[in-house]
Amino acid sequence: MLQKFFATGLAMACFIPAIAQEASAPTTTPATQAASAPEEPKPATVISGYADVYYRYNFAKPTKAVGYNNLTSFTGTHNSFALGMASIKLEHTAGKVGVVADLGFGPRAEEFAYNDKGTLLAAVKQLYITYAPTDWLKFSAGTWGTHVGYEVLDPYLNRNYSMSYMFTNGPFGHTGLKAEITKGKHGFMLGVANATDYRIPPDEQINKKFVLAQYSLAATEDIKFFLNYVGGKGPDTAKVNQVDFVATAKVSDKFNVGFNATYNSTKLWDGTKNIDAKNWWGSAVYLNLDPKPWFGLTLRGEYFDDKDQMKVYAASPEGGSIIATTLSANFKVEGFTFIPEIRFDNANKDLFVDKDLAPTKSTASFLIAAIYKF
Repeated sequence: MLQKFFATGLAMACFIPAIAQEASAPTTTPATQAASAPEEPKPATVISGYADVYYRYNFAKPTKAVGYNNLTSFTGTHNSFALGMASIKLEHTAGKVGVVADLGFGPRAEEFAYNDKGTLLAAVKQLYITYAPTDWLKFSAGTWGTHVGYEVLDPYLNRNYSMSYMFTNGPFGHTGLKAEITKGKHGFMLGVANATDYRIPPDEQINKKFVLAQYSLAATEDIKFFLNYVGGKGPDTAKVNQVDFVATAKVSDKFNVGFNATYNSTKLWDGTKNIDAKNWWGSAVYLNLDPKPWFGLTLRGEYFDDKDQMKVYAASPEGGSIIATTLSANFKVEGFTFIPEIRFDNANKDLFVDKDLAPTKSTASFLIAAIYKF
């Protein structure tokens, strides 16, 4: 659910002035003039990708019928080796214009593109064209991962393999047009897009659009803040407004902290009008310790409130809240990352099942994941 960055390189021609051999010789010749003219920037193409697999075990040994005691994205298995995603990304720049084609294949990609299941669009994670008329302004058109949140789709960019409740409940991505402005320590983004997570919206909703916005501040080299917004009327005619805040701080070379808080207010449609808003919100802290270049630990603590029964408590008689604690280790060798992880989910209502398949408020899981990035 945080931020996407792009890099370009420009090759500059070297100029070596001609030295006259004789006083009567011209100081500049056509050949030296050609050598001194700056070359046109050469197109640059970068291809990258990754693959991930995992194994998850829930200590209650639940069945598929009860969802394996899993209420977050991408890890909906028990006692099974499972595929994540094979991903390939192409980034091409030619002067002021660029294109990104980011494709994914596997269960993770299909779950991410849940509105496009059964179509070729399900393989498209991101696909957009950029135009940067100056070094401080860039336009992007197409589909891209959301600016909302601390966590993102690609597992090699997260230190926990399992996802938070805030990430799971979106948004995942946007399809539209956005402008990004960078001035010193400040950054601004403003965009217009289809309803959240719709590449192609339903026909009757084709004119309904969402507004996207972000303000970022690099307070220092080590402390950064992001204030994010998504709002509009969805395909079900519900009015949605979501505000999100992310902060990161590098305390030392071996320790850094992340924080994410999000608040969603939705006015549902009763058939004639939008009724009073129902809300869900959450916050999470990420403590990241790297005692060695090849070894790191991340402790994520998350609180998710769904008392209005909008998300995880939607099928429950009444709403409630969840506290999820996840400890992950990261072992790294070049492009390979191995993640063993233990997770505890505690709700204030019976959301899970125990070993006898009886309702219970808490559950625990263990997983191991392997990721290779190239």
